Amino acid sequence: MSHTFPELPYAYDALEPYIDAQTMQVHYSKHHRTYYDKFMTAIKGTEYEQTPLDELFARISTLPAAIRNNGGGYYNHILYWNCMTPQGGGQPEGELADAIERTFGSFSQFQQQFSDAAVNTFGSGFVWLVVRDGELVISSTSNQDNPLMDIANVRGEPILALDVWEHAYYISYQNRRPDYITAWWNVVNWQAVAENYAVARALAA
Repeated sequence: MSHTFPELPYAYDALEPYIDAQTMQVHYSKHHRTYYDKFMTAIKGTEYEQTPLDELFARISTLPAAIRNNGGGYYNHILYWNCMTPQGGGQPEGELADAIERTFGSFSQFQQQFSDAAVNTFGSGFVWLVVRDGELVISSTSNQDNPLMDIANVRGEPILALDVWEHAYYISYQNRRPDYITAWWNVVNWQAVAENYAVARALAA
């Protein structure tokens, strides 16, 4: 397997006014790129060089911290970017919408619980919507950990990711993380999340 650095799926300014172009440029070209470059350095010439990310994450507790931190940063940002779109917002439809209503009572209750988890994540990290044993669960991880890792409190297939590191929002929102989270709902790519959900359900079957 060859680990590649994917292109951002939209222009830097495409998510404005909710996420500004400068944030996107720095976040993608500096932060995400650095995680990728350091991850590639960490695995170069090792037995892990051709190992898929999910296999590395499944035994991450036994691997060097450089692989855990930078491999997580590499993967987490890919999911984060792909869960957003300029045509985003609104609510999901179909099976994903049904599953959210069944699990959380309503979309608004899910949105509130997810937002609360994001606001209350201490320090830096990510908030996730995860498929675990076929069911939806909200979870959070510190730093660049994720639910695929064997050290995660909630393990499963992540289908939606929200980055709550300060570099994801500080230029526009300073320390106002709740404002960033509220704005972020306007760019969520529910079609992509639904596709992730279908894949995760198939894996759990």
